[in-house]
Amino acid sequence: MGRLKYDSTEPPIAIDDETLVHLKIVIGTKLRRNESFLLTWLRGDEAQDARTTIWVHPAIPLQFGFDAAVLPPVAPERITTIMTSLNASGELVLDEYLSTSSSDRA
Repeated sequence: MGRLKYDSTEPPIAIDDETLVHLKIVIGTKLRRNESFLLTWLRGDEAQDARTTIWVHPAIPLQFGFDAAVLPPVAPERITTIMTSLNASGELVLDEYLSTSSSDRA
């Protein structure tokens, strides 16, 4: 189970390595183009907010942490699906790509 850390103010978002490797490419592509977007996920913990949305911006620190030293293979069609959805709505909703257990925050 990998981790997506954003802005160092909240606990990381726990995401399985296979999904995280795809999100890294999609998010990296958007930020490299200086394109900000919304990122939303179900918390799945005892936090006050059941669903959280953040504004992802190129100036805010972001870190991808993987449990495995060797990253899972990338499926180009999965990248295309995620990017198409993000471009259409301006929002990346993580629970569309994760099982309930892997979207829980660490």
